[in-house]
Amino acid sequence: MRIPVTGFVIESSGDGFNHSHTLYISTWDGRPVHTHAFSGCTSCDDGHAHYYAGMTEPAPTGVPHVHKYYTVTAISDGHTHRIKGTTGPAISLPNGGHFHYFEGYTTVDGRHPHSHMYRGKTGDED
Repeated sequence: MRIPVTGFVIESSGDGFNHSHTLYISTWDGRPVHTHAFSGCTSCDDGHAHYYAGMTEPAPTGVPHVHKYYTVTAISDGHTHRIKGTTGPAISLPNGGHFHYFEGYTTVDGRHPHSHMYRGKTGDED
């Protein structure tokens, strides 16, 4: 199955194999896309917690959907954790727009290997 996608790619500065590309999707299957900001603080485990913030991946506007998300926590106790997952379905707001709930566990990292639980809700769509 092919789904038409439009957008643009930006190439970072770098030489040969040491460069990257960022893809900005503007439509998915003919529909505009949107993202959501998300942020929060993990549970307190191993004597500390971590703050995190990020943007979800784009998803089509106006249809049932979820978003993938990924970020890295702030440094606490000398280390970070990765947060990665998929939001729940869209929940409509009374005046239009919507948000998504998300939750999960960070990667296992630190001098004393451990993870943290996180949960929250995204902001309204951007």
